[in-house]
Amino acid sequence: MSTKDYLEKDYYAVLGVSKTATADEIKKAYRKLARKYHPDANQGSTETEAKFKQVSEAYDVLSDAKRRKEYDEARALFGSGLGGFAGAGAPRGGGGVPFDFGDLFGGSQGTGERIGDLFGGLFNRGGRTTGTTTRPRRGQDIESEVTLSFSESVEGTTVSLRLTSSSACPVCAGTGAKAGTTPRVCPTCEGTGAASRNLGNFAFSEPCRDCKGRGLLVDDPCPVCEGSGRGKSTRTLQARIPAGVADGQRIRLKAKGAPGENGGPAGDLYVQIHVKPHPVFGRSGDNLTVTVPVTFTEAALGSEIKVPTLHGMPVTLRLPESTPNGRTFRVRGRGVTRKDGTKGDLLVTVEVSVPQHLDDKAKSALEEFRAVSDGEDVRAELLKQAGSE
Repeated sequence: MSTKDYLEKDYYAVLGVSKTATADEIKKAYRKLARKYHPDANQGSTETEAKFKQVSEAYDVLSDAKRRKEYDEARALFGSGLGGFAGAGAPRGGGGVPFDFGDLFGGSQGTGERIGDLFGGLFNRGGRTTGTTTRPRRGQDIESEVTLSFSESVEGTTVSLRLTSSSACPVCAGTGAKAGTTPRVCPTCEGTGAASRNLGNFAFSEPCRDCKGRGLLVDDPCPVCEGSGRGKSTRTLQARIPAGVADGQRIRLKAKGAPGENGGPAGDLYVQIHVKPHPVFGRSGDNLTVTVPVTFTEAALGSEIKVPTLHGMPVTLRLPESTPNGRTFRVRGRGVTRKDGTKGDLLVTVEVSVPQHLDDKAKSALEEFRAVSDGEDVRAELLKQAGSE
């Protein structure tokens, strides 16, 4: 998540909750909106798909206590937009001093470190941090995607992900300098990788523009990485996908992204989930759904029928007499595994099946049934209601 996103987007408004909402209130609001805007429920509408992504993004931040704190602190400091910031002594009436937040926070640091760096230098009053130790830098976040079977999404699984990310250049070992040479300390920031920008009575700490936050300058660059000190690495990661993930969901795997620089923490890995449809089962929130055909006599006279489950042996469902077509029954504990380990239910909808071919004996029996039931007009109430309008 970029710092610009933190400052431009009101995640509380997206979920329709207050800034003091509890974790349970946030979760409840997310589930309600996720069901409303889920692509499966809206026939692939582009507008609702965008809404679903906005809701998921807001929940990713607000459901994580640490990220929510960072988000609240950033917005409390800068306000809810990027229209500018005027410190004491700044000109009035013409708007605040414009910021390029991409430059201010750097392009490769994570949200927590970017905001932390800003707070650390905010009230520095123009002073410069001394010392020649290059600051640790957080690794980049990585985006990936995976396609799961329906069963894997319900029960959870471990998948292999092949990831490509930035890492220390293998030729120069991350120095950025050509073999036989060494980088020199940046004279602008004195090796700290940070410089100060004065705005009236405020001073902001930002990555040094000359060394781009590295604290070092390279006179004879490495021919492979061209002095950046960074290269590309490919690795295979075994990632655990939790039970109950839904199609279109985006999950975060902390510290599984690109490695940091100078001892900095690794970035995060964000995995976009795609789920293949199942030929028999569907899904409604934490519940699984299935439609089971029954005969006319089973529905009319009542019966015990076998119902399939996603995993395990079929269960027996008892139909009462006079079960109407389309009635839904609930089999508890046979649905989607939730975060707390409990399971949703299996919703079974019965569909009365009309036989395509009848032998003479069956036809005779049905004729006898029709003869004894001709006194009942099953459409009388329907016709009465239609005529009352």
